[in-house]
Amino acid sequence: MNKPLVGAFLAALLMGAGVAPAVAAEPAQQAQEAAPKAGPEAKAVTFAGTVALSNCSGSVVRTPDAAPTDPALVLSNGHCLESGFPGPGEVIVDQPSSRTFTLLNASGSGVGTLKASKIAYGTMTDTDLSLYETTSTYQQIEDSYGIQALELETAHPTAGTAITVASGYWKRTYSCDIDGFVHQLKEGRWTWKDSVRYTPECRTIGGTSGSPVIDDATGKVVAVNNTGNESGQECTDNNPCEVDENGNVTVREGINYAQQTYNMVPCIGAGSKIDLDREGCGLPKP
Repeated sequence: MNKPLVGAFLAALLMGAGVAPAVAAEPAQQAQEAAPKAGPEAKAVTFAGTVALSNCSGSVVRTPDAAPTDPALVLSNGHCLESGFPGPGEVIVDQPSSRTFTLLNASGSGVGTLKASKIAYGTMTDTDLSLYETTSTYQQIEDSYGIQALELETAHPTAGTAITVASGYWKRTYSCDIDGFVHQLKEGRWTWKDSVRYTPECRTIGGTSGSPVIDDATGKVVAVNNTGNESGQECTDNNPCEVDENGNVTVREGINYAQQTYNMVPCIGAGSKIDLDREGCGLPKP
């Protein structure tokens, strides 16, 4: 996984030494030596609506039908939850949380703090996803900070789409294309389905976990960044492998991945509340 990090102060110290820190239970991930090269279309994507967590990245997101008075949702990874990694088969719903998020403007400056009221949904089964419900409405965020939520795409993305991964933690973007989709992506104890594979230009690092993957053409969120194969190992922690429909395993060292988000839109109902029984909702249930 593009691992969650320790506190920002320690992260800054370690980055100064050329090492990307990770949580104590995991091996450190190698820092990238070169900054990613942004493509010409990537300039349209900004940090507005992204957030920095204590250990990961995220974004304020909404469905197309969300009302301005709905409580705003923050999207990140399941492995970024403050309670730790959910086990295989574990699904968290409506768990109280007081987590805070630093809201960023277009240039990447922090403009305010959002606070969670609960973990609306979180899992690492089939996908790697967390959704926090905040104490602020979409309208309150826009009125206070001039920031609009990022809209979730409702359709399956397509290969060849130009995308930008926008990390609120590092205030850094990565630009590349969707290279394709993975039937099953296996990493350690976890298995994810229909994952997005990036072209090699998106060399994401620790702390980019939970970053929104934004379609450069539409500005909509199509996936959430979550992992990459660091050292060429097969199906181990921090070294996911691809498994096709016939069970064939492929390892792509240095390639990074994300989990699609269109499939969670049917699970968000009136009031931007999670409803796993809604028609079309395919997210795992507790």
